[in-house]
Amino acid sequence: MEENRVKEIFAQTKAIITGSHIVYTSGKHGSDYVNKDAVYPHTEETDELCRAIAECFVDANVDVVVAPAVGGVILSQGVARHLTRITGRKVFGIYAEKADEGDALVIKRGYDKFVPKKRVLVVDDVLTTGGSVKKIVELVRNTLKGIIVGVGVLCNRGNVQSDDVGGVPVLEALINVQMVMHDPDKCPLCAEGVPINTDVGKGREFLAKKEG
Repeated sequence: MEENRVKEIFAQTKAIITGSHIVYTSGKHGSDYVNKDAVYPHTEETDELCRAIAECFVDANVDVVVAPAVGGVILSQGVARHLTRITGRKVFGIYAEKADEGDALVIKRGYDKFVPKKRVLVVDDVLTTGGSVKKIVELVRNTLKGIIVGVGVLCNRGNVQSDDVGGVPVLEALINVQMVMHDPDKCPLCAEGVPINTDVGKGREFLAKKEG
C-alpha cells in the first residue's frame, strides 16, 4: 500500500489531530496525535491496513501474530487472517495484556502455547517510544522462546528504530510521522497554559494525578 493511501485513510477517519495539547502514553507532551481508535470503527479501511501490514511479511513464514491489548487485538486478528489467505499457511492471531500487578505484559488464556519455537510477528498501531512492543518482543524471546521475525505497525510517530524495540530483524511502518515531544517539566504548551486534551491520549490521567 502506498503511503498516500494510508494518509488518505487517516484523514478520512479523522485520525490525525494537530494543534492540540496531548499527553502521550510515554508521559511526554506534544501538539499532534495519531488517534488510531478513530480508524477501527471503519471496518473496511481497517481491513485494508491489516492487509498492507501482512503484505510486508508474506515471505517471513509467520506462524503467529501477537499484539498488545486492547487496540492491537484488532490488528493481530486482521493481519493473521490476511497472512493465512495470502500464503495458504495457517497463521494464528493472539494478544498480550497487562499483568495483574506492575507494568509487565503477559500472554494468558492459554494463548502462550502458540508461541514456543514458532515464528512470531509483533504488530501494533502507533509507535511513540516502542516500549510496549519491546516488552512483547522480550516476552516472546526470553520467556516463551519464540522466534521474532519482525514488527509491523500502522504508524511510527517517534522515529523508533529496530534497536529501540529489542533489535528485531525488520521494523515496518505503513506511515512515518515526525512529532515533536517534550518532557512534562519542559513543555512549552504547559508554559503557555494551553489546555490539555482529555479526549485522547493520557491527558485525563495526567490531570487527575496532578490534581491528586
